[in-house]
Amino acid sequence: MKTCRWKGISTLTACVIALSANAADGLPGKQWQFDVALDDKPIGSHTFELQHDGEKQVLTTEASFDVKFLFVTAFRYRHQNTEIWNDGCLASIDASTDSNGDQFDVRGEAADGSFDLLSEKGSMALPGCVQTFAYWNPAILESKKLLNSQTGAYEDVTVTLEGREQLAVAGEPVDALRYRLSAQAGDILLWYSSADNTWIGLEAPAKGGRKLRYQAVVVPDRDASQQMVASSD
Repeated sequence: MKTCRWKGISTLTACVIALSANAADGLPGKQWQFDVALDDKPIGSHTFELQHDGEKQVLTTEASFDVKFLFVTAFRYRHQNTEIWNDGCLASIDASTDSNGDQFDVRGEAADGSFDLLSEKGSMALPGCVQTFAYWNPAILESKKLLNSQTGAYEDVTVTLEGREQLAVAGEPVDALRYRLSAQAGDILLWYSSADNTWIGLEAPAKGGRKLRYQAVVVPDRDASQQMVASSD
């Protein structure tokens, strides 16, 4: 499989470094850390770090899953992604995924009222304000289309508020709103704190009728200056 090449990647990298360096002068950063289970069996983790610089936000994510069968790794997944957001819209993306040996690369930048995207699907220009499946950002719950950072597909989505329930976060019960996001690969359940709309949980379908579950270990506190962290006891 050919590797995607984005001619603006050096500019993107420089921008990420500059924004990260300036983050300490802006708002405090936020962090999410989830333990990930497949049918209740631990398989890895997924972390998200968000830094602010004025109206710009820099998000870095990293996922690492290993599904084992009889002590042998049957499936390996690695995902790294850096996104820059400006005024609620995606300004750039640099994502790389290894899904059990299949490589996917997604690169893109906003330019002249559109978003220029390059992926295994080829190059395309997406119109208007583009958003990814950025679960950390509750604004995506109002979106009709979202960009898949692994495949580069620009997917139609619908979101439904299903109700309110208690969800354990860092060992403590949190009153949460549950949403169902219907996308190409199936329905994804998302939980957000009813107090401040902080993302705190996820459940998604996996191959073979299995279920992928994100259990929050670290999420941003309500004032964004502290983190809720699970006790080591």
